Amino acid sequence: MTTPRVAIVTGAARGIGAAIAHALAADGWSVAVCDMNLVAANETAAELRATHGVAAAGIAVDIADTASSRAAVAEVEAALGPIAALVNNAGIDVIKPFVDSTEDEWDRIIAVNLKGTIGCCRAVLDGMIERNAGRIVSIASDAGRVGSSGEAVYSATKGGVISFSKTLAREVARYGITVNTVCPGPTETALLGQVAEYSEKLYAGLAKAIPLRRTAQPGDIAPA
Repeated sequence: MTTPRVAIVTGAARGIGAAIAHALAADGWSVAVCDMNLVAANETAAELRATHGVAAAGIAVDIADTASSRAAVAEVEAALGPIAALVNNAGIDVIKPFVDSTEDEWDRIIAVNLKGTIGCCRAVLDGMIERNAGRIVSIASDAGRVGSSGEAVYSATKGGVISFSKTLAREVARYGITVNTVCPGPTETALLGQVAEYSEKLYAGLAKAIPLRRTAQPGDIAPA
């Protein structure tokens, strides 16, 4: 009997995370749909089971809390089996000029986007190292490469994810583990909706700057 390939996807109840979960399930992976919203996570997991005929489970997690991430990993492995792949997709933002932002907002964005990614990686690595195999993919952002107006701290965290991933890749390659980042441009998610609320002019300008003359859909990101 073939051992199931198990993937854990954070922030997978909707948007890019849900699209990634569906793409993995379509390829035969068992998928842990991890999200703060357990009701929505369970709904997405049910869709995966019904649509793709794979094992899937909704798991509640707050990745800003490292203990929560470790508990989620243990729950996933008990329900589905050893984790072969981690997709760090969960992320948050508050769209506004930096000078109008608050320290509480900085702390939460850093805790989720950067510390959360680091904590999730740490939670899966012991098992991957023991098995000499693993795949880690973090959804960063083009904002982490070139910056983005109204997203100063968000851009900083995504830049941090890119640098962290480059370093981690060097450290764990010897164990057969790869670490990569995907840096989407503007994608039609709830986060991009915040951009539209912040500035319709900025939102309209995003598509004009893209050679395809359109923003991405979550399904465009999932194959990467």
